[in-house]
Amino acid sequence: MKNKAILAVSIALAFFAALTLGSARLQAQDAQSATTPGNNNVDPAAQAAAAQMVPAQAFLDAAIDARKMQPGQQIKATLSDTVHLKNGTELPKGTALVGTIANDSAQRGSRATLALRFTQAEVKGGQAIPIEATIVGVAPPFDESASDYSRVEPAPAWDGTAIQVDDEDVLSGLDMHSKIDGNNSAVFVSTRKDDVKLPERTQLSLAIGAEGAGETNAGSL
Repeated sequence: MKNKAILAVSIALAFFAALTLGSARLQAQDAQSATTPGNNNVDPAAQAAAAQMVPAQAFLDAAIDARKMQPGQQIKATLSDTVHLKNGTELPKGTALVGTIANDSAQRGSRATLALRFTQAEVKGGQAIPIEATIVGVAPPFDESASDYSRVEPAPAWDGTAIQVDDEDVLSGLDMHSKIDGNNSAVFVSTRKDDVKLPERTQLSLAIGAEGAGETNAGSL
């Protein structure tokens, strides 16, 4: 009887130890997840930047061809609607978003990449406003000459919470990667040819804020 009692106590202690160890492992995994870059749910720096941004829709003023453009070359997009930034600044419909081809556009084997970085809004009258902008969605251009039923829908608006986008086939033959608080507005990667092309009036869905919304540069995109 005594031996049975000792055995029962030993089993109970072993079970308790296993539970404690399992709990410790789960806590360690949670802590690791909280510090993993790119985790949409727990990246504090990106979440803080996102809290200072608002949704916006725009379209490219001119086509972009990675093969024909050099890093540092200027690009422009136009706001489709008026946007009110969190700091109270109004960007009227038609405001120009000014950016550049980023230096980390590159050729990776047969997969070309194109990084875009929008850094400034130019309102009518010439005033330049520094901005942070992340491209969170892309849609083909509107066909202005087509009938209403054949018009392409705009890219879905940013929901205010998503901080990283890894979207396949956003346009034919192109994947897109972007992150709030990243180094670039977006990086496009060719999937089946050695060039990256964005047509004129390509529609862009953006998260946009005043300069400083992403000053910590938590992401590397």
